[in-house]
Amino acid sequence: MASKRKKLPSPPSDHSKLFRFLKWSGGGVFALAAGMGLTAFLGWQTYTCPGPLSIDQDIVVPHGNYATTLSALQNTGIIPANWWSGRVFSIALVLTRGEGQLHAAELHFPASVSIKQTLWILRHGKPVQHKLTIPEGLTIWQIQALVQAAPLLTGDTPLPDEGSILPQTYTYLRNSPRKDLLAHMQASMTQMLKQIWAERESGLPLGSPQELLTLASVIEKETAMPDERPSVARVFYNRLQKNMKLQTDPTVIYAITQGKPPLDRPLTHADLQTASPYNTYIYTGLPPGPICSPGKAALEAAAHPAKGDMLYFVANGTGGHNFAATLSDHNHNVLLLRKQKASH
Repeated sequence: MASKRKKLPSPPSDHSKLFRFLKWSGGGVFALAAGMGLTAFLGWQTYTCPGPLSIDQDIVVPHGNYATTLSALQNTGIIPANWWSGRVFSIALVLTRGEGQLHAAELHFPASVSIKQTLWILRHGKPVQHKLTIPEGLTIWQIQALVQAAPLLTGDTPLPDEGSILPQTYTYLRNSPRKDLLAHMQASMTQMLKQIWAERESGLPLGSPQELLTLASVIEKETAMPDERPSVARVFYNRLQKNMKLQTDPTVIYAITQGKPPLDRPLTHADLQTASPYNTYIYTGLPPGPICSPGKAALEAAAHPAKGDMLYFVANGTGGHNFAATLSDHNHNVLLLRKQKASH
């Protein structure tokens, strides 16, 4: 009788092995997916949540590489100064590189700006514009001092010709050369004068745009009241046409000071005898050049004077002037002014 053999267990099938592998790996994939999802969620939250900047600030983003930019942003408190935020910024920078290059400039960042907003500003934000106002009626020495004292500019300020700067508010970028800003101011006056000269009233006794500029500078110094400037212009034109001396005090003051220090006293009788071509009490006609930088309103007044036959004007004691066509009327206005001063 044949002996019975012991039955060996059958090896597991390939399907059983595959099932157990999938069961194990599925848990690993799920865990990996969950971890990646959590990381992506935290990254997106870091990318879009408000940042630590407490107040609006203008920040200089320096030239360099992306690491230099990140360091500047973290040092100025725009992006949190930790590894995670820096990593999110760097990854977001790569993922959004199709939106444009980063720019090195002085840029404005609002309070609580996010990393997402920061990247937009770095790519599309306009550089910060600084402002400098040149008031009407300043001499070139005074304008030079203003430009030289303006912050965030580089280099020294050249001294251009008197009257060559148009008074207005100018904008400039940080680290712009002063000479370039001054050249822009001169170009503005050149353009403005060209336009006003082309549109001037016909028949004015002027031979060039420079003569209009010179007369406008005297008008600028004679009155600060816009509605009076055309009348002042008419007085000077009437005098020029009659070959009368202009006899305007601001030209004498310029003859004495050359536009440098202000004259901190009233003119004297001796001052009116100052030997200078700028002294319109001695010489007939316009002075040889401007005595200040006139604004647009004074230029327009010189190009479009008021109508009338007035030849004189004198202060009225209230900031304006009284105008007269005859010497007797002018003397009466002078007497009124003296009486008013005496009463005070």
